[in-house]
Amino acid sequence: MRERLGSAASNWAPLARFIEAERALGERAARRRWTAWIYEFLRFGIKQAWACLFGAAMLALLLGTHYLYPKDAPLARYDFLVVAALAIQIAMLAFRLETIDEAKVIVLFHVVGTLMEIFKTSVGSWTYPEPGALRIADVPLFSGFMYASVGSYIARVWRLFDFRFARHPGLVPLGLLSLAIYANFYTHHFVPDLRLALFGATVLVFGRASVHFRVWKSWRRMPLLVACGLTALFIWLAENVGTFANAWRYPQQAEDWTPVSVAKLGSWYLLLVISYTLVCLVNRREEAPAREAHGPISVSPPVRRRV
Repeated sequence: MRERLGSAASNWAPLARFIEAERALGERAARRRWTAWIYEFLRFGIKQAWACLFGAAMLALLLGTHYLYPKDAPLARYDFLVVAALAIQIAMLAFRLETIDEAKVIVLFHVVGTLMEIFKTSVGSWTYPEPGALRIADVPLFSGFMYASVGSYIARVWRLFDFRFARHPGLVPLGLLSLAIYANFYTHHFVPDLRLALFGATVLVFGRASVHFRVWKSWRRMPLLVACGLTALFIWLAENVGTFANAWRYPQQAEDWTPVSVAKLGSWYLLLVISYTLVCLVNRREEAPAREAHGPISVSPPVRRRV
């Protein structure tokens, strides 16, 4: 068998079959600078869309059932969302649209997210206004899949863009910071909120770190803090869609829907740090962030492998 440059996209069978055709298209686009730029831009968007597959499916379910689900259906809408989310997971694994590692991330996030949901709804941070039998306390089980979609995105984008890291923090400081953030989501209801201090801690831990990613032929670089901030912004936008679809509501949205407070961006940013740490734990054997003692890693194409 001949050799070619390895691609993280080849981990997904539905994508692997298109790699040769995509390479030929890329060679044609590379003949002119402007077509090469457009091609890379479109490639970036398509990869991002593929990484968002599970989250996009969940948002589509929330909106679709909000408008189309029968009010008098024997199965409550929330229960239908649980069944549909499970069906999506099974289908993605069956058709190899999702890897086993990503499934592990989803299970982990489902547990972590549901535990926090149980506490937050008990203190009135938000509510689930519709009925349903498949729930724990006041939390319908589909809510855990919303957290899982964040973990799924990080795991998928990590592979699709062949992440490499420079000056990446070790798992110990990452773990301690994430534990402190997770604890503060609970304790700030009873003791002073340490959120500002935690924001500062994220700068100390991630401030020198950068992620190097490959959209096409060239390697691009972005500070890891910027990457987390941009991802948190899109999660906040998705949350606006979820609350608009009446999947859950904040107290200020009880009477009529209003956009989610911009202040929630900070909460999603901190939660994203926890999400990133959990994905690091799952990915450590395959593409662990480099522990650097003497400066940034060499950002070179991955070793050639046989396929």
